[in-house]
Amino acid sequence: MVRNVFSGEAPAGAAAASASGGPAAETKGKSGHDTREFRSIPASSGGGGNEPRRHTLHAMAAPPPPAGQTVVVPKPAGPAQAAPPGSQYGLTETKPPLPAKMGPRSGTAKIASTYDMVEPMSYLYVTVVKARDLPSMDLTGALDPYVEVKLGNFKGVTRHLEKNQNPVWRQTFAFSGAHLQASQLEVIVMDKDTLRDDFVGRVVFDMSDIPSRLPPDSPLAPQWYSLADAHGERFRHGHPLGEIMLAVWIGTQADEAFPEAWHSDAHSLSREGLTNTRSKVYYSPKLIYLKVSVIAAQDLIAADKGRPLAPTIAKIQMGSQIRRTRPGQPQGSANQAWNEEFMFVASEPFEDPLVVTVEEKVAAGRDEPIGRIIIPVASPYVPRNDLAKSIPSKWFNLSRGMTVDEAAAEATTGTKHREHSKTFASKIHLRMSLETAYHVLDESTHYSSDLQPAAKKLRKSAIGVLEVGILSARGLGGNKSAYCVAKYGSKWVRTRTLLGTAAPAWNEQYTWEVFDLSTVITVAVFDNNHLHHSDGKDQRIGKVRVRLATLESDRVYTHYYPLMALTPGGLKKTGELHLAVRFTCTAWANMLAQYGRPLLPKMHYSNPISVLQLDYLRFQAMQMVATRLGRSEPPLHREVVEYMLDVDSHMFSLRRSKANFYRITSLFSGVVAVGKWFDGICKWKNPLTTILVHVLFLILVCYPELILPTVFLYLFMIGVWNYRRRPRKPPHMDTVLSHAEQAHPDELDEEFDTFPTSKPSDVVRMRYDRLRSVAGRVQTVVGDLAMQGERAQSLLSWRDPRATAIFITLSLIVAVVLYITPFQVVAVVLGLYMLRHPRFRSKQPSVPFNFYKRLPAKGDMLLCFLHRVI
Repeated sequence: MVRNVFSGEAPAGAAAASASGGPAAETKGKSGHDTREFRSIPASSGGGGNEPRRHTLHAMAAPPPPAGQTVVVPKPAGPAQAAPPGSQYGLTETKPPLPAKMGPRSGTAKIASTYDMVEPMSYLYVTVVKARDLPSMDLTGALDPYVEVKLGNFKGVTRHLEKNQNPVWRQTFAFSGAHLQASQLEVIVMDKDTLRDDFVGRVVFDMSDIPSRLPPDSPLAPQWYSLADAHGERFRHGHPLGEIMLAVWIGTQADEAFPEAWHSDAHSLSREGLTNTRSKVYYSPKLIYLKVSVIAAQDLIAADKGRPLAPTIAKIQMGSQIRRTRPGQPQGSANQAWNEEFMFVASEPFEDPLVVTVEEKVAAGRDEPIGRIIIPVASPYVPRNDLAKSIPSKWFNLSRGMTVDEAAAEATTGTKHREHSKTFASKIHLRMSLETAYHVLDESTHYSSDLQPAAKKLRKSAIGVLEVGILSARGLGGNKSAYCVAKYGSKWVRTRTLLGTAAPAWNEQYTWEVFDLSTVITVAVFDNNHLHHSDGKDQRIGKVRVRLATLESDRVYTHYYPLMALTPGGLKKTGELHLAVRFTCTAWANMLAQYGRPLLPKMHYSNPISVLQLDYLRFQAMQMVATRLGRSEPPLHREVVEYMLDVDSHMFSLRRSKANFYRITSLFSGVVAVGKWFDGICKWKNPLTTILVHVLFLILVCYPELILPTVFLYLFMIGVWNYRRRPRKPPHMDTVLSHAEQAHPDELDEEFDTFPTSKPSDVVRMRYDRLRSVAGRVQTVVGDLAMQGERAQSLLSWRDPRATAIFITLSLIVAVVLYITPFQVVAVVLGLYMLRHPRFRSKQPSVPFNFYKRLPAKGDMLLCFLHRVI
């Protein structure tokens, strides 16, 4: 019997100790308008850059629940049930007008095939390249030109160039199709002045004459246009007004100019803030495991002369990663042996050298270095081990009296300081190698997106292509500046930030190569807080994971995925994310063959890394990825990378412990159901079924060669029968399975506590007592399981001499009976005895059960209680 170790009420005072409220509202300051950015002239239309929502068929779905609603349902703990149909946290299937779902001859399907997973969005692109022969406007003959691109109520402004009559801008502006309300496009050249900017000239385009362009067409060639004044005259005082080179066309978000263009919905941002709104593609650094074996050292000399050598250790450091050996043996000897192996995470290019220091433990907390060697982590100093071969070890001379900075400079420049260039006789024995046959884990193995080894020549070929269309979101609540980040493998993508809207429509499509189906793609939504030079962190809105193995090939999945945030105040639905996902297989044979191969590269099984060391290496890899991506432009900030990689997923959570416990119990639900069904057969609850089981049993006994074919045929029939009820939607975050809706507020507050804890001592004491209560129930269940196994061991151990004598005597009798009696006869007798009618059954426990319950176990040998000394 499996007990519910999580049952029972929470200790008194739990609710009082809970943290109150949800996240505090953040206030954002507004900076003044920059004259060189997009801005709206009147406030009549367009709003604050809100992009109007495209109303399609999927927009008529049921409205989402109120954004930011806190859900705390005080339900009693129990096994997780399936979410009811129509749950607010379920998936909503949609039918957007995507070219991938339309016929090949439809008009909207003419968009480039690489962008068939998003809704086509029209944009007017204006590329201002340069100008020439501009007239002088000031008395001094100087000209500080800039360009205004005006379309209706929206105006884009380039930077101004001082004293330049042949300026070069090379700047592209993009006006959303929702803003194409005017009949003319004006490109105006202005002269920057102190009091009032002067008009130089303009070019006017009729919207009906602007050509359209779609990839894969080549980029539109810019042309020279003559500038004219407000009356259409191209000359002023007999001198021409100059020319400007422009490229004007109507395209879509598939255009090459889309990522770098200045969009009309970002008119209120400065030039620096605009950089943080653009869509970008990032790649994780190439991570490799560095294996260092510290074998021994010889001829060590104490730091202070005239003193015997104290216990010595070896400290290995690479960047922020520091590992130390145990004290060497034999202690006090000049020749020390450690024979310890350490793993580090290195990233290309190898910027941090490997510093190995031998230190004396002179006193508690006082270690004095007696020698140091600095080794660059690059070939030929550290060899690459692509084929898991044995790497030879080497002896290295130890230097002393050199600081870490001097040693790092020496390793970088290759020059030696004259006063420290002398070496002494001490040496250290090391074995180092870059283990490229491993895969460096930077995310949890449960939802990893990459399983390939670090060495390129060991990687398998791609089996397919994953295409993801990030369409839109809804119900985000308030005016969010939302953007999405998607990660699969080493490729990260970031959509552009849409300002001031609760229903952003990105319609951006990205593609990844797929090497293994047992991987997961992660898409998260964030609120951009770095638009106005703010040092605040980007706010998490929600996250979606899709496992590729659950997708059918060549099928387009379009759903609204619920975005949820678990806070100390409860579960919140923060919105919904609209995604289109398609997996296309390009190598069916390789894809099917992968199901028989191990998940990780062979090196993880031939030379496995311990679990504790793997957790340490994973944390270091996460830090390296976050640091490297944070140096990009625009940066992926640390809070974004940590949320995508789930840095805190290993922390204790009573809620997750309950969820995992009920996951285990649900695994045995099928076995329990079969047991109940068989018990009903034995008790003749349905006589017809019991008679059919008798007939089937007798057939299998008479023809035992049909047993295995019958079992596998039955499995085949079950699979075929379940095909019509197969899941049609990809899996998503299950709030019921996660026990998020019925979690106690204090349990959530404990889950969000820091490590080490920052709560008052009385709260910590209460939580410790609660944990002791739960652990006591777990202890009892584990003890019951151990007792059943120990009783089985005592059958032949003579711990109970009478029970063992009875058992071995019965074993001898059974052996003789089975030897002289045909197997079919024994099987028929036992089967009919088990299926006998209840009239021939007793309500008392059976003899074998009573015999087993009387067998001794080791529970009475445990020291269970100690009397307190008062």
